[in-house]
Amino acid sequence: CWPVRSSVFERESPEPKCDRETCDRFRERKRKVSIRSSKMALERQVRAKIAGKRDLEKDKEAQYWVEEVLGEKFPAGVLYEDALRDGLILCKLINKLEPGAVSKINTSGGQFKMMENINLFQQAIKKYGVPDLDVFQTVDLYEKKDIAQVTSTIFALGRACYKHPEFQGPFLGPKPADECKRNFTEEQLNAGQTIIGLQAGTNKGANQAGQNLGAGRKIILGK
Repeated sequence: CWPVRSSVFERESPEPKCDRETCDRFRERKRKVSIRSSKMALERQVRAKIAGKRDLEKDKEAQYWVEEVLGEKFPAGVLYEDALRDGLILCKLINKLEPGAVSKINTSGGQFKMMENINLFQQAIKKYGVPDLDVFQTVDLYEKKDIAQVTSTIFALGRACYKHPEFQGPFLGPKPADECKRNFTEEQLNAGQTIIGLQAGTNKGANQAGQNLGAGRKIILGK
């Protein structure tokens, strides 16, 4: 009978009495089955971890923003990720924000045409101001490997809209903080070099005298 195992791939069968070459092939087959089982278990863990990152409320918020910008709803009865999968809606979105950003959108064709739409969208939003690190990978959407990252990219695109005064809204997410540059004159920079910090000794009569840095270390000999 089969020994009890956690996976059907890990069942051990008694090694047949045979010549050395046959036994070696048998052991090699068992080794490959074990490796394949481990890879499948790891893949399940990775998928579960990615699925745990997904926030359905954020998906809804991203979908609502896209619909508001485009002025049209997603296809009825179609899941969020399936509606975006061919890249058509995404290309329309960036063209709405930046007219002519994607000059040719593939409306028909096979897998490569649909993936080309996604690639064109990715290139266009980078030019629009979305950082490379915020842009999802093509397989994240087309193979649905990380829909959470796709939503994150849409939010990044929404933040980039704040930097384009020609776009009047609607906006997605909070407005990014504006850069605050300060320009100092050469005289001000040189004046800062003459100030002595307290840790260096004294500064205009102030010193470190009387500061208590904690209890002193006591060393008792003979114990």
